[in-house]
Amino acid sequence: MPTLQGKTLFITGASRGIGKAIALRAARDGANIVVAAKTDEPHPKLPGTIHTAAEEIERAGGKALACVVDVRSEEQIQAAVEKAVAKFGGIDVLVNNASAISLTGTLQTPMKRYDLMHQINTRGTFACSQACLPHLLKATNPHILNLSPPLNFEEKWFAPHVAYTMAKYGMSLCVLGMAGEFRAQGVAVNALWPRTVIATAAVQNLLGGDATVQGSRTPEIMADAAHLILTRPSRECTGNYFIDEDLLRSTGVTDFAKYQSVPGAELIPDFFL
Repeated sequence: MPTLQGKTLFITGASRGIGKAIALRAARDGANIVVAAKTDEPHPKLPGTIHTAAEEIERAGGKALACVVDVRSEEQIQAAVEKAVAKFGGIDVLVNNASAISLTGTLQTPMKRYDLMHQINTRGTFACSQACLPHLLKATNPHILNLSPPLNFEEKWFAPHVAYTMAKYGMSLCVLGMAGEFRAQGVAVNALWPRTVIATAAVQNLLGGDATVQGSRTPEIMADAAHLILTRPSRECTGNYFIDEDLLRSTGVTDFAKYQSVPGAELIPDFFL
């Protein structure tokens, strides 16, 4: 089985949710994880900090470096990249997971919230990629993975929440452009998106609470799908917009019940599919 043993992964938003699940899956291989996230002290409404995530990663068999990173700050990104290279000797994988969401219409979206989504989702993804690429270009199997949707340019995905869709599609456009830009140099750039809603703090707090969580899958399905992508040869796997369930099925996975938050509950499809 392909493994991430000894590889260094720089994961934004890795203190909880999908980012942490991807980190823990890599940690079981014996990977090095840079936990690049904002939560340094316990948050009243959100579980976990960069430090608790780092402890879990170490217990799972990996090595961890906890870094306070707001992806809106190039200085914080660069400092974390430098710490990662100093501690682990390089960077093999960047996972752009940090994201902000507001499912609001044009008249209901304050410009402060518009700016936040674009600064974290699109700009943050570009900035982290830019900072990590000099080191990825030296790696033997370098990957960038953006947690963003396929580019489905249909009105129905824009009309209800145009600001959010633009910000997430900005991440997907980074895949389109950077996959082409760095293909010849062997850096894989791909996107991954869930078939169903995933049970995260954002879903619990912003997208319908317990009722939505019941119809969700756990972050582990995204972690297993990400692992499949990140262990593939980078020169043979780039410019793709993967869907977690489809990717896992293509490799022979048939048991998806294990990923359900509530066994037997009717699953809620995610946006953009």
